[in-house]
Amino acid sequence: MLEKSLLLIDDDQALSELLKEYLTAQGYRVQVACDGEAGLLAAKSGQHFDLIILDVMLPKIDGFEVLKRLRGTHVTPVLMLTAKGDDFDRILGLELGADDYLAKPFNHRELSARVKAIVRRVDIQASLQDDKQKQSTIEIGDVQLHTATQTVTCNSSLIELTGTEFAVLRLLMSCSPDLVPKQAISEQVLGRKLAPFDRSIDMHVSNLRKKLGQCNDQDKIKTHRGVGYVYLGNV
Repeated sequence: MLEKSLLLIDDDQALSELLKEYLTAQGYRVQVACDGEAGLLAAKSGQHFDLIILDVMLPKIDGFEVLKRLRGTHVTPVLMLTAKGDDFDRILGLELGADDYLAKPFNHRELSARVKAIVRRVDIQASLQDDKQKQSTIEIGDVQLHTATQTVTCNSSLIELTGTEFAVLRLLMSCSPDLVPKQAISEQVLGRKLAPFDRSIDMHVSNLRKKLGQCNDQDKIKTHRGVGYVYLGNV
């Protein structure tokens, strides 16, 4: 298996060195950038990164602005590092296209688990592209999800999704019209159990609603409050 490449963008140099040493020992190749401007340049340099670990509080350009500019051109998975207990940071990061978040201070093993989960999900999506036994296209109403190219179109118009949003939509459409519990979405897409008060799945679904709503104003995803979601397509 090829060594996975990570970009860590954090201005805490002591923490960055510790994380680099720890993640390197886990088998990752880690590049560090100490401010938002340097991190954005590295992310857009053409070098391949399997995951970007992005702190919110950064000099020059903050993490939110880095993510916003990055999402205009790149779909590289992003794990946001947020302030502990700051719901605003977590929600905004997810709205801007972060794949997951982890609150500081955190346990290194928790970070490693989040990184592994995201990288594993990306690897699974990549393997599906080569699996001829898998359904290549899922079509419900005016939405077409193409597993081979990892793209979604609505009335032939491309809908730009992050990797996590694509994975959530694929799961919902594959199970339609059955309900998919939030716990199942968290485990299958984020690779972790759903924690109390964790709104990650809610925010990813909210982002999907907004993006699919660009095609038409029909709400294609029905919420069963506190339980999960159903993809109904055009209702």
